[in-house]
Amino acid sequence: MDLITSGDKEKLERRLNELLANRSVISERIAEARALGDLKENAEYHAVREQQGLEEAEIRRIQDRLSHAQVVSEDKQAADVVFIGSTVKIREVGSKEEELCRLVGESSGDEEGDVFEVTTTSPMGEALMKARVGETIRVRAPRGVKAFEILEIL
Repeated sequence: MDLITSGDKEKLERRLNELLANRSVISERIAEARALGDLKENAEYHAVREQQGLEEAEIRRIQDRLSHAQVVSEDKQAADVVFIGSTVKIREVGSKEEELCRLVGESSGDEEGDVFEVTTTSPMGEALMKARVGETIRVRAPRGVKAFEILEIL
């Protein structure tokens, strides 16, 4: 089961609607390319068919994700505990540099400014889940275990 926020669900639904609306445009482009003649050497036709395949795969992926997703109510979450949708200010122990990360069910690729996404299945996400302000979490990284202090939940 995929846990997502209501905002993430809205983004997925918007993207799905865009892709579904684009189906007719792609069909028209295929028809136009087909009218150009020989399909074996018709680069436009092959490019549009490839785009159609990619978009259809994305439609199936989004539909599947939405059908299996559970929307997490952000207003019922405790303000002092990290959960999906939480933006957290952290600092690696021994460093002065602070970072912002957002705990998500699945990465959307929509990195906003200085905030990077952390999935719940990643080592960092597993360590962050249910952490509290002031706690130090330990994350197993390729170069050893790193410790981070939870400074603030935004």
